[in-house]
Amino acid sequence: MHAPAHAHQHDGTRRPWAALILLSVAQFMVVLDITVVNVALPSIGRDLGIAGADLQWVVTIYVLLTGGLLLLGGQIADVLARRAVFLTGLSLFTAASLLSGLAESGGMLIASRAAQGIGAALLTPAALSIVTSYYTGAQRAKALGAWSAIASAGAAVGAVLGGVLTTWLSWEWIFLVNVPIGLTAGVLTLRVLPAMSSAAVARALDLPGALLVVSGLVVLVYAIDGAADHGWGSARTLLLGGLALALLAAFARVEARSRQPLVPPAIWRVRSLIGSAAVLLGVTGILVGTFFLNSLYLQGVIGASALETGLGFLPLAVAIGMSAHFASAAMPRTGSRVLVAVGLALTAAGALGLAAAPDRAGYAVDILPGLLAIGFGLGLVFPGVSVTALSRIEHHQAGLAAGVLSTAHEIGAALGVAVLAAVAAIGDATSAIDIAAGYEDGFIAAAGIALALAAVTITAVPSVKPEGTARAMAQ
Repeated sequence: MHAPAHAHQHDGTRRPWAALILLSVAQFMVVLDITVVNVALPSIGRDLGIAGADLQWVVTIYVLLTGGLLLLGGQIADVLARRAVFLTGLSLFTAASLLSGLAESGGMLIASRAAQGIGAALLTPAALSIVTSYYTGAQRAKALGAWSAIASAGAAVGAVLGGVLTTWLSWEWIFLVNVPIGLTAGVLTLRVLPAMSSAAVARALDLPGALLVVSGLVVLVYAIDGAADHGWGSARTLLLGGLALALLAAFARVEARSRQPLVPPAIWRVRSLIGSAAVLLGVTGILVGTFFLNSLYLQGVIGASALETGLGFLPLAVAIGMSAHFASAAMPRTGSRVLVAVGLALTAAGALGLAAAPDRAGYAVDILPGLLAIGFGLGLVFPGVSVTALSRIEHHQAGLAAGVLSTAHEIGAALGVAVLAAVAAIGDATSAIDIAAGYEDGFIAAAGIALALAAVTITAVPSVKPEGTARAMAQ
């Protein structure tokens, strides 16, 4: 997700905001499709006959391929014409959305979601590259600020929109709604966005690295997915786990020898970035796993409708936004490490509160306090890890560092759902007994992950106090 210099950067011309609006709408669809599916999962499982243990793939395969291919997408956007790459990603995403909405089997839906993920991996870095090269100065700062706000807005709107569309129309429309938006955006792209050239120097694409990392992650998630049925110590789980580790080790070797690696070796030695990315990976997994488990619980145990479930997630999203605002204001005084550690402790407390919910819980008394604690906790974590991650990054590496964080975010979503779904071991997504038992186990695991991340934060992640342009580092 690099943004090489472009002629537009130096002419000082004020650019129209139409380009940002168009790119933001396309990115909004990509972000929204992470959470919009969660609320519809029970309906999808019933209609397509997908077992509870396999439902997580509807979420996982999308974010797994988006995250695994995001840095390759950034390379492609740097090498080829950015508008063409954006249009290719948008077209693939839109076509895959249509196929997802028309899916008649679980296999077809999961395959279509995989294609959506590949489209998103092309669309997102190309769009961000256009934003950073098309706008300059104060306009660029405003544009990037608006771009950053899309992620939290998309996650919140996705949960509610998923409930609205599933209740008033059908689950198919959570995908079909992307089609007219994508087609309109494609037509407007040719009218609004200028034809932007690629980087001045063509670079080789690290296709072997991208293939190895995606293959390793898919095998790893497949191993985790089957662990509940076959046992964590079974030959199947150990064999697949070993194969995943071998593929990821081969990825590391390829990266070390590649002339144009997805992530230059020097980046792996930046402790502030890698430590923060690890924490971000974990907390994103907790957040998306919270959506996943509560979507099944609220509808399968409490008996909430899809719309009520979507609205039930709004307090969580609001809590994240309020807490993130507080964290940004408090960080110059407290430092990032304190906020992140406190946020993770709050997240663990919220997860334990949800784990303690009775089999027939009430939303307001038993579920809402836990969701709020998780929301306020994660709201402290996200700004802290973002500021820390970029604190020791040179200006010319900012795009790459942002790509590493985005990759950690997407892969964390995939692994988080996979791990918590495997621990929950919900074999029948329509059985209230199965869902309630799995819900407790899943959130006990989430609390354990949050506490482990707190230990990592305290021992391995630097603390940053952003004071103006200075960076006060306290080791």
